[in-house]
Amino acid sequence: MPAYNAQSTLYDVYQGIDKTIVDRIILVDDCSIDKTVEIAKELGIETIVHNKNLGYGANQKTCYKEALKDKDSVIVMLHPDNQYDPKLAVSLASMVASGVYDCAIASRVLLNSAWRSKMPRYKYFFNRLLTNFQNLLLKKKLSEYHSGYRAYSSHVLEKIDFESLDNDFIFDNQLLSLICYNNYSIGEISCPCKYFKDMSSISFAASIKYGLGVIGVSIGYFLAKLGFKNSIYK
Repeated sequence: MPAYNAQSTLYDVYQGIDKTIVDRIILVDDCSIDKTVEIAKELGIETIVHNKNLGYGANQKTCYKEALKDKDSVIVMLHPDNQYDPKLAVSLASMVASGVYDCAIASRVLLNSAWRSKMPRYKYFFNRLLTNFQNLLLKKKLSEYHSGYRAYSSHVLEKIDFESLDNDFIFDNQLLSLICYNNYSIGEISCPCKYFKDMSSISFAASIKYGLGVIGVSIGYFLAKLGFKNSIYK
């Protein structure tokens, strides 16, 4: 769980995780200014703390490096802001543990989940716009590339150089694009999503930066497939 100022939602997310199936829960706190760390420790969650705010991508890097110490595992990335239903962690992990998929995504768009969850219209519009653009250039048919709820085989993360990726929000998109580039299989499940005051959300300026980053990642992928390698697709 990559965490930043999640004190109001962490307890509910933790309670929703099926601890009879999940072997290990790791929370990495990216220098929160609230009581996220204290609550995590009270709950008995294995907690790693960044001494300064390094960014969303850097937070995930720490999560994965620690999780990869468990060999032959399935690693689920779940935000502790209670936007995604933690009960689906087992379903996501099962898709990978079965050996059918190398990666699984909880889609907020599949089967009209976005409308049922009342995703803000501007978010839905840009989600569709960017997803269609990426599907075109990556030659895939994913329902979305922007969900923060995912499961990975440890073998995938061991082989992909995620350390070289961005420390900011574009990290998620870079990682998923690299998974596509290396021809790993990706599965999707429908996931209802919550939108409320305390959920983590990036600013408008950061959203624009992310959108431009997605376009850049997609074009870089397309060019790399034509033989023009770059810093991500080597």
